Amino acid sequence: MKKIHLISRLYLLLFLLFSCSKNKVDAHEKEIRKKAVEKGFHIVGYMFSSGNLDIESAKLNFDKITHLNVAFINPEANGAFAPVTGLTEAVKRAHDNGVKVYSSFAGGNPPGHLKELLKADKRGDLVNALVNLTTTYNLDGIDVDLEGDYIDDNYEPFITELHAALEQKGKEITAAVATWNGNTISDKALSLFDMVHIMSYDQTGPWNLERPGPHSTYEAAVADFTYWNVTRSVPASKLTLGVPFYGYGFGNDIRSDMSFGDIVSTYPNSENTDSVTVSEKGVIYYNGIPTIKRKVELAIDKKAAGIMIWQLLGDATEDKSLLSVINNTIP
Repeated sequence: MKKIHLISRLYLLLFLLFSCSKNKVDAHEKEIRKKAVEKGFHIVGYMFSSGNLDIESAKLNFDKITHLNVAFINPEANGAFAPVTGLTEAVKRAHDNGVKVYSSFAGGNPPGHLKELLKADKRGDLVNALVNLTTTYNLDGIDVDLEGDYIDDNYEPFITELHAALEQKGKEITAAVATWNGNTISDKALSLFDMVHIMSYDQTGPWNLERPGPHSTYEAAVADFTYWNVTRSVPASKLTLGVPFYGYGFGNDIRSDMSFGDIVSTYPNSENTDSVTVSEKGVIYYNGIPTIKRKVELAIDKKAAGIMIWQLLGDATEDKSLLSVINNTIP
């Protein structure tokens, strides 16, 4: 009986030590985010809208982000939005932790019927549906990720109407933008966004096998930020610099798309480089810890609104976590 009692006391002691350690870590992370908020430095993370968002959002560390964009929630052909499983719970979890939540609209591969819904005769209904989406789920705003030929003559009128409707409800409008077709977005449309998220990644990828190489270099980040801030005159305080939590593989027998978490768990010591050469297979390109740190320092130096992440659940854990690197780099 004494031996059992001693073991029980030992387990209790270990539990108390673990709880104390965890509480200190949690408090430290909350303090870091408080510092980021006070400095006006936003940490904006995307997560996929698929699956049960109540379950998926429980995997996130809300102490390390300030904004969450759920991607992508798009209307059906009739303009209506289907119910989003777990979104109500995910938004409450985020708000309970002081994190704003946006529904991200469109995306790199949006439904084809979206072009028709953006036209003048259906635009008003789409705008109303998007505003209703924010009120139904208590969202803080809409994030617009229209790309390529979806940025046409309907883009500026759509943004203008959506901005006005959201503003009436006290909601915000943000945008994800790519430099390669940035000149198709008008100055007026750009001026209406509360934040502009620069997608400084995907300069190449599996769709461009004849041009293997890094898809998100530090040099590209500098050029992208300069374009939107200087050439397009978007205030730095509205710009976030996008960073990838994933990599692309080029080769005859290699995974074409891998999360950062999968890369570092598969290839030891890969977290401190930007590429991994897999013998007789090919090369995987991504952003390791040093490059992510440099990009955060760039955003801080430029007095940017912050950092944007695609996508949060692609991260590694513990001392290899890129999200932790981002937080710990904020002075």
